[in-house]
Amino acid sequence: MPEDPEEQFKEVGSHLLHAETEIGEEIKEIAEKDPRIYFAAERTLLAWIRTGLALMGFGFAIARFGQTLREFEGQHGATAGSPGGVFTGVSLTVIGITSILLGGLNYIRTVRRLRKGNWIPGQISLPVVTLATLLVLLGVVMIIKLRQIP
Repeated sequence: MPEDPEEQFKEVGSHLLHAETEIGEEIKEIAEKDPRIYFAAERTLLAWIRTGLALMGFGFAIARFGQTLREFEGQHGATAGSPGGVFTGVSLTVIGITSILLGGLNYIRTVRRLRKGNWIPGQISLPVVTLATLLVLLGVVMIIKLRQIP
């Protein structure tokens, strides 16, 4: 090993680059030989679609129930309730659409990385983090709205 730190750095970098290239080629070969890897990516996409559809259906049900409740209260002379049900329902529907869209983009990105051989296992999933963040924000807004109801 060279004594000059700069030369050592270059040598280590060269070894890392070579190792990364080898790992990428191994992943590419495995992905080409084993279609189960692509099936797993497809199952993940289907799970995102299922999750998005569930959120959209639940959101629609909440929004519709909120509208029906306000109509019922209006017919009986009661004061109309807060529009929180409609807001929550529409928000869940938008989050469901977003999760399907992000799941599709993640699937495309994963398949491209598998084909190129630069897929890295254990990588943080952007759609999961985005969906979790949106649901947390929706929960915070719901708590704020619930505290305002007399």
